[in-house]
Amino acid sequence: MTTTSTSASKPGGARVAVQRFGTFLSGMIMPLIPALIAWGIFTAFFIDVGWTPVPALATIVGPFIHYLLPILIAYLGGHLVYSVRGGVVGAIATFGVIAGSDWLIAGINAALPADNQLGEINMFIGAMIMAPMAAWTMKQLDKLWDGKVKAGFEMLVNMFSAGIWGFAMAILGFYPLAWLINGLMDVLSTAVNWLIETNLLPLTSILIEPAKVLFLNNAINHGVLTPLGIQQASSSDTGGSILFLLEANPGPGVGLLLAFTFFGIGAARASAPGAAIIQFFGGIHEVYFPYALMKPTLILALIAGGMTGVTTNLLLGGLLRGPAAPGSIIAVEAQVANNSYFAVTLSVILAAAVTFVVASVILRASRKRDLLAEGDAFGAAVSQTAANKGKSSAALDALRASDGKDRAVVREAQDAVDRLEEEEETGGALDGGQVLITKRVENIVFACDAGMGSSAMGASVLRNKIKKAGVEGVSVTNKAIANLDGTADLIITQNQLTDRARRQSPDAVHVSVDNFMNSPKYDEVVDLVVDQQKDGQQG
Repeated sequence: MTTTSTSASKPGGARVAVQRFGTFLSGMIMPLIPALIAWGIFTAFFIDVGWTPVPALATIVGPFIHYLLPILIAYLGGHLVYSVRGGVVGAIATFGVIAGSDWLIAGINAALPADNQLGEINMFIGAMIMAPMAAWTMKQLDKLWDGKVKAGFEMLVNMFSAGIWGFAMAILGFYPLAWLINGLMDVLSTAVNWLIETNLLPLTSILIEPAKVLFLNNAINHGVLTPLGIQQASSSDTGGSILFLLEANPGPGVGLLLAFTFFGIGAARASAPGAAIIQFFGGIHEVYFPYALMKPTLILALIAGGMTGVTTNLLLGGLLRGPAAPGSIIAVEAQVANNSYFAVTLSVILAAAVTFVVASVILRASRKRDLLAEGDAFGAAVSQTAANKGKSSAALDALRASDGKDRAVVREAQDAVDRLEEEEETGGALDGGQVLITKRVENIVFACDAGMGSSAMGASVLRNKIKKAGVEGVSVTNKAIANLDGTADLIITQNQLTDRARRQSPDAVHVSVDNFMNSPKYDEVVDLVVDQQKDGQQG
């Protein structure tokens, strides 16, 4: 079991920093998805080109996206930094940015002919910048007089300080920041429009697809694509944007998983069909990331599929009204704009087909080498692991029972042998020579980027295993990594995210898995908990 101890050194690096930044952006956008869906429904039904135009109800659409959504983002962003107080100050400051942007555009439109007026700029990026900044500065100011206010005046000071600072930040937002954000939006919009007009938008897949499998996609998706996509959708006659499909298209992921279903080997092949269903219909894209990472050349297949999907939508006019979250085919079809169902559906199918073909070629080309690498040491490694363990294991039995020509990846068993040999010398679980699992495990947490999709799935799998083992008194929950609060005894993450989880909760035991769907390490965790409870009863 890959774990870490409390004495492990703190990891760093650019990847972890980008992941944390992306998670912060995701924390402002993901809880807002229900509001975006509601706005999309209003747009789909009631605007002039909607399914059932209703002029009165259509008046909700503009204020909804121009005021409500940015203010919700602002509150969420401020809350992430400084709880409710930060959320309130962030919302006040963001309203200054919104009003400042409207004032700037009104001044420009006054000098333009009536048939060439600029449209409103929706301050999503403004909210994502201004609110955290306002909340953080409020937090720093509160530290200045913390513990220095006379008894009975605390509420007065707290209320007035937040109101005055919110006022000051709103003024800052109205003048310089509104001007800067308008300029930034203009630059980004011009760049995106240039990519669309020159048919170069498919090249973005070269960046997006590798970023996804490294869990770096949130910074791109929530920081750039979603705000620009909403701006395009609200200002265009079509009521939609292609930008929502750059990252959310489920085609490349399901194409890769189907390739493993037919041409993979061992555990990867066995778990791929279930993963494909979860990814395509459940929208949890994280389930296919480990399959790509186990053979990095497969990222080329994902890029080819992503570029195919984007090209199809460019040529046929495939658009979504709002972000498809989660990235399920159901969510994608529900957000289709301008009746472009054929284009969007075809883009998913072609993206999956191209990824499947390219991935199949890569898997077939390396199949013999993969089988040879596994075959010789596999049986011995499983047997030695069982012997060192001193008892049977469902995971090891499943590995031993697998087809000789289609064995699971041997490194899992061999690594277990190495760790168990080290355990004999020290009397505890090891990772890098450090003694681990020194406390009783009662609170197990699955942690992922957003704390909803893949971690909820993993928690459900382990919860069922613990229930079947007859274990009581052990909770299994799921959280976002950013919400880890130090109460977890054991934290399970996908291996690309373990560094961040370790930094967030250094006192916990950390377990890294390749795939939340079905990892042999779950059985090891169950065995650990069972053994601890037996020891407790005997004691």
